[in-house]
Amino acid sequence: MSVVFQIVIATFISGVLGTGLGGLVGSFAKKDSSRVVSLFLSFAGGVMLSIVCFDLVAESLDPSGNESKLYLVLTILGLFLGYGVVFLLNRLIDNRTNHEVVHIDKNHPATADDLGELIHSDHYTHHKETDGNRREMFIAGIIMACAIALHNLPEGIVIGVSYAGGGSIGDRAGLIMAVIIGLHNIPEGMAVSVPLISGGMERWRAAALTALSGTPTIIGALIGFGIGGLGASALSLSLSFAAGAMLYVVFGELIPESILMWRSKLPAFAVLVGIIVGLIVIYV
Repeated sequence: MSVVFQIVIATFISGVLGTGLGGLVGSFAKKDSSRVVSLFLSFAGGVMLSIVCFDLVAESLDPSGNESKLYLVLTILGLFLGYGVVFLLNRLIDNRTNHEVVHIDKNHPATADDLGELIHSDHYTHHKETDGNRREMFIAGIIMACAIALHNLPEGIVIGVSYAGGGSIGDRAGLIMAVIIGLHNIPEGMAVSVPLISGGMERWRAAALTALSGTPTIIGALIGFGIGGLGASALSLSLSFAAGAMLYVVFGELIPESILMWRSKLPAFAVLVGIIVGLIVIYV
């Protein structure tokens, strides 16, 4: 089995099936399930933090087994680039959509405070309820797909560069990353399916669309594997870029939204549980 084929299979299971499983769970959840989803999103944020802090950044600082200040510079640069690119793309999507959704005004929190805003399904629902034309509905659907892809693409890059850094098909690094990200994708799948169903979409269609939303993970993995295989410097930069992108998702979206959805101390505890679960999977 070639490495590329193994990456495609691993990311299909992690991205498509993991997200799809979350979508299936979400399709049977009650509409008023904000507390449960809040805990799951916090947990996912904790798992992601484990990946970033205990694997990606550590590997980025020493990708060749030889410590060098060059890798420190590349890591810092990659973190800023990854965070900045995803921030700017999210800002672009928000500026395109938020002014069209009635309840989002100057008094609204700077981040999403419900699941519909996280994936911009509220924008899609707005056009649907106001009898938008086909072009408006199509654009709203594309925007929603882009918002979801911004979450899944860097996760795929993580898996791809993990395989590139492993150097062999039997290396555990890429598979471990696929398992951890698969765990994280389950609550993200819920975050996709719940607002779609609340907006009137059939359960089976919402679950299928949620599973399909995991396909950018495969694309990201192939990109990450290709870049990471160019050498130690490229591996360091791609690892830190993915880490920066994931840090934006965690601190700019998942954790703030989980707290806004349920103002409680429990989401913070769920983050801790996610960090510990990530640690166990990485090091055991």
